[in-house]
Amino acid sequence: MNKPVSPTTFEPTPNNLEPFWMGFTPNRAFKQKPRLIARAKDMHYFDLKGRAILDGSAGLWCSNAGHCRDPIVKAIQQSAAELDFAPTFQYGHPKVFELASRITTMAPDDLNYAFFCNSGSEAADSALKIALAYHRARGEGTRTRLIGRERGYHGVNFGGISVGGMVANRKWFGAMLAGVDHLPHTYNRKEQAFTRGEPTWGAHLAEDLERLVTLHDASTIAAVIVEPMAGSTGVLPPPKGYLKKLREICTKHGILLIFDEVITGFGRLGHAYAAERFGVTPDLLTFAKGVTSGTVPMGGVLARQGIYDTFMKGDEHVIELFHGYTYTGHPMAAAAGVATMDVYRDEKLFENAKALEETWADAAFSLRGNPLVEDIRTMGLVAAVDLKPIEGKPGLRAYKAMENAFHEFGFLIRITADTIALSPPLIINKNQIEEIFMDKMPKVLASVAGL
Repeated sequence: MNKPVSPTTFEPTPNNLEPFWMGFTPNRAFKQKPRLIARAKDMHYFDLKGRAILDGSAGLWCSNAGHCRDPIVKAIQQSAAELDFAPTFQYGHPKVFELASRITTMAPDDLNYAFFCNSGSEAADSALKIALAYHRARGEGTRTRLIGRERGYHGVNFGGISVGGMVANRKWFGAMLAGVDHLPHTYNRKEQAFTRGEPTWGAHLAEDLERLVTLHDASTIAAVIVEPMAGSTGVLPPPKGYLKKLREICTKHGILLIFDEVITGFGRLGHAYAAERFGVTPDLLTFAKGVTSGTVPMGGVLARQGIYDTFMKGDEHVIELFHGYTYTGHPMAAAAGVATMDVYRDEKLFENAKALEETWADAAFSLRGNPLVEDIRTMGLVAAVDLKPIEGKPGLRAYKAMENAFHEFGFLIRITADTIALSPPLIINKNQIEEIFMDKMPKVLASVAGL
């Protein structure tokens, strides 16, 4: 729509939804029937009329401590008043060092160093760059190939979509990075349908990495990156033994193993990190989302001691890693992160997630038998419900379910294709779990049964 050239104005146009180009959203459909959120508190959002919306997905997998928690809000307010910005290139501020200490102390084994950025997408690309630079620093600069996995999600920057395996995120953007290959995904409905936790079938799929090593030679491969539990593609828990097998093969061939824990980090699976739950330590681990409970954008990479030490060579006045972002370790993000860690600790939210896992799974599986439900998968406080697609209109049933959930039943859900993904704040209780699966979800499914 053309508009006349006019002097610069700072005055808004009331109730105008058009200028915002929304990502990962069908803009035309949304703007005809918007789902607008005005405020939030604890387990709920509230719309413009003050109607409560039960948050079934922790925002975008991120509000693990719940919404607008007082200790986190106060920390952000205090930081904004005391230190609005400080560079972390050649300078620093106390909170970012405190947060790095807190989150590395929680990490398994010798994941002793934290590099900060602003999102999960930046975290993935930072981990890939660190992996490439690490091999060059140790004299193996031929290791440039990166291995991802089909149906993997590692954000939307060029490195992340290159190693990622979600077709719609890749097909629009050209050739992407060269020298990338992919492992097969781990989901097989025939073998794994209606599985709680780790499916027993599928560990052998990790052995495909040996095929890629044979094809490309280990001397050319820098890193393998996987989500311990694939989230955005529709919640795919790893088969039993799969991650341990990947670790063994990577160690055997000198390949770095990267866990993308942007979703699974900070309690989602009942532990600080999924690496702890599965007993597998990666060489690099990415995080975001739950590090600040979604309040201020922040992400990062945890690195093992040996990786950091490899860079710490040469003259001490020379920069070791030529990578970073203007807002790396932003004071407000760091303050939010420290306060979030306090809430997790003081309210034992990781322990709450672990204690409620069986209750959550029992409730989710109560939907089995509904004629629209083709599969259910659960792990930690995560559940996926695959819906029967409408013939010739893939994704429409789940989209309508999301619309109806919000507008008619006061319920916020995530969808991917025809899968409903649920991942509530970790402050959830048994009554709210019952409300989700015994009240909200049956009503939502009934509302799209006739489509």
